[in-house]
Amino acid sequence: MARHAVTVIPGDGIGPECVAAAIQIINATGVDIDWVERHAGERVFRQGIASGVPQDTIDAIGSTRVVLKGPLGTPVGFGEKSANVTLRKLFETFANIRPVRELPGVVTPYTGQGIDLVVVRENVEDLYAGIEHMQTPGVAQCLKLISAKGSEKIVRTAFEFARSEGRQSVACATKSNIMKLTEGELKRTFERIAPEYPDIRASHVIIDNCAHQLVKKPAQFDVIVTTNMNGDIISDLTSALVGGLGFAPSANLGNGIAIFEAVHGSAPKYAGKDQINPTAVLLSGVMMLKYLGEFSAAAAIEHAVLATLMDGHLTGDVVGYDKGLKTSAYTRHVIDNLGRRVDGWSVRTSKPIRMPEVSRDLVFRAAKTKEVVGADIFIDSGLAPATLGPALEAICESTPLKLKMISNRGTKIYPDGNPNIDCVDHHRCRFIGRGGPLAFDDALALARRINEAHEVCHVERLLRIDGADGFTKAQGED
Repeated sequence: MARHAVTVIPGDGIGPECVAAAIQIINATGVDIDWVERHAGERVFRQGIASGVPQDTIDAIGSTRVVLKGPLGTPVGFGEKSANVTLRKLFETFANIRPVRELPGVVTPYTGQGIDLVVVRENVEDLYAGIEHMQTPGVAQCLKLISAKGSEKIVRTAFEFARSEGRQSVACATKSNIMKLTEGELKRTFERIAPEYPDIRASHVIIDNCAHQLVKKPAQFDVIVTTNMNGDIISDLTSALVGGLGFAPSANLGNGIAIFEAVHGSAPKYAGKDQINPTAVLLSGVMMLKYLGEFSAAAAIEHAVLATLMDGHLTGDVVGYDKGLKTSAYTRHVIDNLGRRVDGWSVRTSKPIRMPEVSRDLVFRAAKTKEVVGADIFIDSGLAPATLGPALEAICESTPLKLKMISNRGTKIYPDGNPNIDCVDHHRCRFIGRGGPLAFDDALALARRINEAHEVCHVERLLRIDGADGFTKAQGED
């Protein structure tokens, strides 16, 4: 039997109880694991380490390359970044795998429908890149970054995961009808790669319709691949379909590294009370065992959980904390049920997932042609559009650029703008070339001239890449 080294991070709040239960059950299968305990999260923030992840934890993960962790507490709306996100970013675990399935004894409005689906969520980019700026005192900006490389990696991972579990279909869920460049990048990548997997049905669904369909008829889905924020939201939705976050495991996968954790948070009000449901962390441990190639032990635990739930041994999150089983008692029942099978319930036969091999070149997609055709110059101004527009036209009159339009939060307000728009002090002023070659320096020079009279807060070049516009139009812009 192989011997494995795993970094274990107990976490905050209920984390230590859940992780201890999972380790106890995993050890009971006889799998040979050296658990290397390290820490991250709240206790580390209190030590003054801004990332929430100390160097000895980073070193241990770099050595073992496999992590089982409890939930980590994160300051809300202030202070440091999430230590969870920090770990994913540090080790480039670009794929977040979140499975849910119907469970015996856990009654929901969907009982009997056979829900068994997986959300494959891109894990390191999108809005979760966390690049935010105050553009004006009253307008904040967050950059939504979707890369061609990131899209290819997550799409290929979704198809490879489907193959590893013998699944039949992958649906790509995006908001590409609105965000045609960012969300559209994932959709276009999906449609390009899908033919390489002829054994798997491929389809696209708009993310809001996906959420609607998940509530209406969830069993129609097998694997859903989506962007970071979309995946975060709909995976919480899917966990509610089968009984809640107490049954929602996840894996964060990268090339040669994996971090396994429950989807739920640290729930500090339940900490230390021996009341919490450890199943999500335990099933994350099952995903870890599969990753390590310990498929027999993984299946044994899955069957034991099914048997335990079928027997009616339910924790407080399911039946109420005045009636629910203690965490320790639930753990003992699962251990006692190792080796049992439940009639009518099965677990998936899995094989190792083949992680995608994607180029690590910084320039992942090279353009044949790339030309600057203008610039969006964003201005912090309290002037009305009818005043600001002519002022900008006068400033740019002798430059290679001319003012095409001004928009406010994406809607054209000058010229001939919509008088119904309730404007804020953040104006996108679109300038385009008057003809002839144009350089970004021309736009920067114009921005400097504008800044002498108006406060410029942001400049974005307008590119035409391989003959196609690399920018979108405002509502009402022709």
